[in-house]
Amino acid sequence: MRQIALPLPLPNESAPRIVVGNANAAAVDAMADASRWPFRTAVLSGQPRCGKTLLGRWFQQSGAGDVLDDADRIDETSVFHAWNRAQESGRPLLVIRDAMPGAFQITLPDLRSRLGAALHLEIGAPDDMMMGELIALHAEMRSLPLDEAAIAYLVPRCERSHLAAEQIVAAIDRLSLERKQPPTLSVWREALNEITGAARSAT
Repeated sequence: MRQIALPLPLPNESAPRIVVGNANAAAVDAMADASRWPFRTAVLSGQPRCGKTLLGRWFQQSGAGDVLDDADRIDETSVFHAWNRAQESGRPLLVIRDAMPGAFQITLPDLRSRLGAALHLEIGAPDDMMMGELIALHAEMRSLPLDEAAIAYLVPRCERSHLAAEQIVAAIDRLSLERKQPPTLSVWREALNEITGAARSAT
């Protein structure tokens, strides 16, 4: 397992980090060498909170190319102009979109064919090892003490998603603050019940 530290952190803050694992390693490797992209363009998709924007920042700040984030929420003509600029300038373009059902339904035939010919990258679901790393990273960012025993308990009981890793740590942190005690097994259980219950209600 490895992590990417984004360049140019804000003053007095550590650089945000990206956990690289089974879910995004192929995308990261492809973004590290944009010279191989067909038509200098790649389309990166994934579920909400999976790190698409962070990867886009890493790609752009490292000087590898330009980024068009939230492309599914941008006027198609603007996306087409960005694609044309990439062809004229020779500078790679990373187009970021959601992987939610119905997202990025392109109506312009020319844009649809051009992006269809681009390299398509997807961030998938994290495996157990990556889930553990994600939970540990979110806990570290909150200065929340979660040891290996906590992570070993949480990982097999969590939904396999980046969002779930973020949510479970946030719930544990909040419950610990409310109880004014370090996170214990009872806190882990209650946080899991909250997260799994909220997930069931949303379906």
